[in-house]
Amino acid sequence: MNKGAAIAGEINPGEEILSVRNISLSFGGVKALTDISFDLVKGEVRAIIGPNGAGKSSMLNVISGFYHPQEGEVWFCGEKRRAMKPHQIAHLGIARTFQNIALFKGMSTLDNIMTGRFTHMRSNMLAQAFWRGPAEKEEIENRQKVEQIIDFLEIQSIRKTPVGRLPYGLQKRVELGRALAAEPVLLLLDEPMAGMNIEEKEDMSRFILDVQEEFGTSIALIEHDMGVVMDISDRVVVLDYGKKIGDGTPDEVRNNQAVIDAYLGVPHE
Repeated sequence: MNKGAAIAGEINPGEEILSVRNISLSFGGVKALTDISFDLVKGEVRAIIGPNGAGKSSMLNVISGFYHPQEGEVWFCGEKRRAMKPHQIAHLGIARTFQNIALFKGMSTLDNIMTGRFTHMRSNMLAQAFWRGPAEKEEIENRQKVEQIIDFLEIQSIRKTPVGRLPYGLQKRVELGRALAAEPVLLLLDEPMAGMNIEEKEDMSRFILDVQEEFGTSIALIEHDMGVVMDISDRVVVLDYGKKIGDGTPDEVRNNQAVIDAYLGVPHE
């Protein structure tokens, strides 16, 4: 079990598991994020929305350790997080998918999802090469976890198919499977339904809600489809030009005039 999972086990549903506090991020003279604060409680789906260039992916990159903000703090599982590299943050129990699919196209669905188990691998390379004793036991246990995820995502028929041959929607599902293989406490999804048709979006929405319900995973997602956001999110934070302009339940955000003017495009009554 990773450190984050151990600490998260002491946090009750509805209590804060992630808090970003006064985050500011700049690239040269360009401000990507300015004084952004919001939290995420255990077991919820938290959407981050806003127009293109609003800073959504930058915020996800701060949470996952790809970017280090010039100002502000990130608190995870009740502890202030020091500056860490992405692989260190993965060991804390944070996994993510990407806006652009980042799979190994020549590898099978099964092997791609297996790569998500690296945070649970303890045997050294020599032991793995000879595949004896603890290394063999570890490999079997990891394979069992991956097979469970394959069943959960209903992709048994493509388990041996190279992912480069799969349609876009299934590749997105495989990428979700790889993130789930890490058994994350917090799952970050960067536009998980981009480029999908209606049926694929319905399937992905169902799987996201199932992840929340069956695994108790806390989820932060970026998504442009407002129908999806309003249907599956518990709370929504809205960014515009790197600043927070709204935060609340889907209904509260939908009726927030600043959000309407900047993003939703609904005229004044």
